[in-house]
Amino acid sequence: MPFSQDVISVILLSLQVSTVAIVIGVLIGIPFGSFLGLYAFPGKRLLTVVIYTLMGLPPVLIGVIVYLLLSKHGPLGSLQWLFTPQAMMVAQSILVTPIIIGLSMSAVQAKEQTYLETIRSLGATPAQTIWTIIKESRKGIWAGVATAYGRAISEVGAVMLVGGNIEGHTRVMTTAIILETRMGNFDAALQLGAVLLIISFILNNLLVMGILADFRSRRRKES
Repeated sequence: MPFSQDVISVILLSLQVSTVAIVIGVLIGIPFGSFLGLYAFPGKRLLTVVIYTLMGLPPVLIGVIVYLLLSKHGPLGSLQWLFTPQAMMVAQSILVTPIIIGLSMSAVQAKEQTYLETIRSLGATPAQTIWTIIKESRKGIWAGVATAYGRAISEVGAVMLVGGNIEGHTRVMTTAIILETRMGNFDAALQLGAVLLIISFILNNLLVMGILADFRSRRRKES
């Protein structure tokens, strides 16, 4: 059964909001997570605990915080972003960035312990050492990005609070599913749920295909 134009708009907005949030999360999270994975400094343990705590931050709480920041009397109220896609992007960025930071840090730390001494013994410069470890950690890093994307596109609490679920403006798949279910339109809700599953499947399939292609490439080089 073909989708209506309204449903297509909902799907496209969901992809747009989540993709922008992930791009922001990647630009912040991968460099910061890699830095934490590579270097030791005073306060790192406390910072790590804070990041791991933020990885499990309830989306509804993020929504409340962003709502207060963007409300008329909030510190960012002049932006007039409340109940707009921009507000939803901000909320999802806050949701996914700690996930990308934490999983990037874990991936880099795992490779750092394995490769650091070997790389240094080969006479690599500090910059080459850092780049090599991050490169070897890319599978774990991109798995973290895929996890964050799945969390973003399936999120409902924060985007409902700051977006308002306005038809034709801020309605995304998750909020549309809730609305259709409340109205008794279970077929429409299940269709949108199926689209969410398909998007998740495609994303994870691309990730697995990339990992397998990388593994085969390395095997060919070694042989």
